[in-house]
Amino acid sequence: MTKVRAGIIGGAGYTGGEMLRILINHPDVDIAFVHSNSNAGNHVYVVHTDLFGDTELRFTGELSTDIDVLFLCLGHGDARKFLEANDIPDSVKIIDLSQDFRLSATSTIGNKKFVYGLPELNREAIKSAENIANPGCFATTLQLGLLPLAAKGLLNSEVHISATTGSTGAGQSLATTSHFTWRNDNLSVYKAFGHQHLNEIGQSLNQLQPDFGQTLNFIPYRGDFTRGIFAAIHLDSESEEDEALKLYHDFYAEHPFTHVTSRNIDLKQVVNTNKVFLQVKKHGNKLFIISILDNLLKGASGQAVQNMNLLFGLDERAGLRLKAAAF
Repeated sequence: MTKVRAGIIGGAGYTGGEMLRILINHPDVDIAFVHSNSNAGNHVYVVHTDLFGDTELRFTGELSTDIDVLFLCLGHGDARKFLEANDIPDSVKIIDLSQDFRLSATSTIGNKKFVYGLPELNREAIKSAENIANPGCFATTLQLGLLPLAAKGLLNSEVHISATTGSTGAGQSLATTSHFTWRNDNLSVYKAFGHQHLNEIGQSLNQLQPDFGQTLNFIPYRGDFTRGIFAAIHLDSESEEDEALKLYHDFYAEHPFTHVTSRNIDLKQVVNTNKVFLQVKKHGNKLFIISILDNLLKGASGQAVQNMNLLFGLDERAGLRLKAAAF
């Protein structure tokens, strides 16, 4: 079988680095180029030092379209600017990791249409898509915690969410709130009730439950750890715990990365993997769901590779059988 030829734009950042780490070891992919203007000519291991000994790839400042798929690992707003400035042939499938094309109102540019790339929601549409808008990390975490309920029309009360993300969620650019001396031994709230991912979450919930209009009370926290998202969700529910567990198990039965349990879960089980763990419990009339994932993998680059696998008819798990950091 001919391997998929992949290009990466924005290869020096966190998501670009994770893309490299996955694709270097992907059995069905050859990396055609890794683009970075600021690092052109340097070996990729000069920036991503853990890749020393794994590859002799160098960053390039040139763009080639002799590829099958192009990953855009750019900042929000920059992906659209890139496509406006560069003519990418329709034969090249594009997977964008920014928020630029996630909402239906902004999902097109020229003649290119982007499909929202959450496999647990849109797997069949992804398989036949030309371009993919990869979901946000918080959006992935929270949607996977709520989609089974929306699919049965059971989101009938306000939803309350507290979720903490690691420092890599802020990107590689230096900022006060990602500086070690500020972040370590610290905790803070940001964008309370107004996080930008709420729009794509609402869009997906309405896709399954068109009459959903309840408030999503979302409080995001900055955690003093590097990677991962831990989300605690609760809402009113008349379902018994065993009924809710069956609902979640059935909904994700054919999805290889999303796993449901009533047992207690913790972030180390999913960090450095493409897995999502969901804990479902009942407390009185409240249904309590914990959803956890790695924000750079299932929340970004891992999910992008999962989408690529679906686009090209590969094993959905190819290149993504990753080991958790158990201790």
